[in-house]
Amino acid sequence: MNIKYLDLLAHKYDSEEKVVTEIINLEATLNLPKGTEHFVSDLHGEYQAFQHVLRNGSGRVKEKIRDLFQDELSDTEINEFATLVYYPEEKLKLIRDKCVNKQELQHWYTETIDRMIKLISYSSTKYTRSKLHKALPQEFVYIIEELLYKIDENTNKKQYYSKIVQQIISLGQADKIITGMAYSTQRLVVDHLHVVGDIYDRGPEPDKIMDTLINYHSVDIQWGNHDALWIGAFAGSKVCLANIIRICARYDNLNIIEDVYGINLIPLLNLADKYYEDNPAFRPKSNSDKKKSDHELLQITKIHQAIAIIQFKLEMSIIKRRPYFNMSERLLLEKINYDKNEITINGKTYPLENTCFATINPDNPSELLKEEEQVLDRLLFFVQHSEKLARHMNFLMKKGSLYLKYNGNLLIHGCIPIDEKGNMEKMVIENHTYAGRDLLDIFEHYLRHAFAHPEETDDLATDMVWYLWTGEYSSLFGKRAMTTFERYFIKDKETHKEIKNPYYHLRENEEICSKILAEMDLNPNVGHIINGHTPVKEIKGENPIKANGKLIVIDGGFSKAYQSTTGIAGYTLLYNSFGIQLVAHEKFNSKKDVLLKGSDVLSVKRLVDKELERKKVLETNEGERLLQEISVLKSLLENRYRSLDQSLQFND
Repeated sequence: MNIKYLDLLAHKYDSEEKVVTEIINLEATLNLPKGTEHFVSDLHGEYQAFQHVLRNGSGRVKEKIRDLFQDELSDTEINEFATLVYYPEEKLKLIRDKCVNKQELQHWYTETIDRMIKLISYSSTKYTRSKLHKALPQEFVYIIEELLYKIDENTNKKQYYSKIVQQIISLGQADKIITGMAYSTQRLVVDHLHVVGDIYDRGPEPDKIMDTLINYHSVDIQWGNHDALWIGAFAGSKVCLANIIRICARYDNLNIIEDVYGINLIPLLNLADKYYEDNPAFRPKSNSDKKKSDHELLQITKIHQAIAIIQFKLEMSIIKRRPYFNMSERLLLEKINYDKNEITINGKTYPLENTCFATINPDNPSELLKEEEQVLDRLLFFVQHSEKLARHMNFLMKKGSLYLKYNGNLLIHGCIPIDEKGNMEKMVIENHTYAGRDLLDIFEHYLRHAFAHPEETDDLATDMVWYLWTGEYSSLFGKRAMTTFERYFIKDKETHKEIKNPYYHLRENEEICSKILAEMDLNPNVGHIINGHTPVKEIKGENPIKANGKLIVIDGGFSKAYQSTTGIAGYTLLYNSFGIQLVAHEKFNSKKDVLLKGSDVLSVKRLVDKELERKKVLETNEGERLLQEISVLKSLLENRYRSLDQSLQFND
């Protein structure tokens, strides 16, 4: 053990008693039940639905309330109390308005504070007192702890505890303390949150999701393809930037670019006004919550075309300078007969419709106009100087990774690229061959390098981030090709199909899943693969639990756009000390519905895997960390304090 490190540690633990106390505490903590992990995926900017799932802990909050008060409260009262825990500020206002007089309100406060104290006590039974202390609202921590750790409440201290509650109410602090305890309960029922990809995409409020995650007590993120696209744009990839603007235009979400992140689109609009007209293929997808004038819709349509053509040009340049990407068949602008307005793909010729090729030079289709270059440069400047976007992207990098091995499970948004026989697909990058875990690691290496060097805009690292978005062997994309061009310009839907990596049908095979877990240095006998990325079509009978429970898909469709084909509104996963449960969610309508009706958008819970023995902290990633900490503290004890005692005894 490094002596200098031990010397530094001794400043924190400056006596033998402090070291011993901490060792005792950590050793005891190892024997507590593991905390509850909460898995969500493919949020796609749907902040309101995500907020509700986060606040109710995918049903954990109501479970705790029902377990505790099932003999005391009716189902209606349980729903009312649960809603108070989810949305305390809004529910308290409704309660105040409902109470007919001050006396009735005071009685309700007294009863509710008592129930909140009981709920916090029940929800914290597997935590140390120190951890509970940190979860409580700090401005009221002394008062709440006095009520939590009641002693002798039937004799000497009965009036003492009663007076505390009376004073909370009479001094006008009841709303604040109930609100604080509600948020503490939310925090206690979920120990750690996993976001298995795609915070961003078509939904209207990804920024609010990011702000929520930044303030969440314990979270990690596995990047999705859309997250990588936003990271790439901030890191200097112009083609990633073109993609995020195109997607926002397509789904009428340009306000995320302009209003939320402060990126000036006027230069792009001026370019679009000059070269483009109305075009039905590029009109934004309708959103019933938004009402725009015909003029505004036309502006978005023009911007959509301008940035799409820029994107196609930029993609060609990457494909040509990175031949080992094996994407030459995607040089589609070169396959167009501009006189006949048709394209030849794989030997078959198709007519083109809704074309917008005014800025394309048929002799050099990938060439950007000088105006397009200038617009891109200005857009990139605005993106990289957005303080809010910088904060969000830095958080994505700090808490994110391409995959995560956590408590024996593999968390990955998309796939592990494999061939039809289940072997790891190989990709050659700069004369080096990568497959399986090594391929994912090199992808992440390049993404982090691109982010660390935002001044480099067309190097291998930024090109590799784009490959993660659209490449055949990308673990985030997992398809043969992305047919964006075909969907805009070719009517024949046969050209729109995107062939998935064999992973997506082989993951039904338990042996294949075990092979993947072993490739990632995980125990195939007990581990699980947890995926997002592909909506589960439950309406057609698809099962999100695959390979005899070895793999679980938790993207059932948070995004409203998917709900008509999935039949539900998303899956989440809970993993506590007793086992793993999958939770399916019904469509989330509004917070107002929850407040007034007590609706909880939860449906059937399915047991995925039950622990034979209740899992302890000792058996988790956190347990590994604590064991390392204990080892260091024991070294400090032996080398700094006990050796000193022995030296003194010898001198005596």
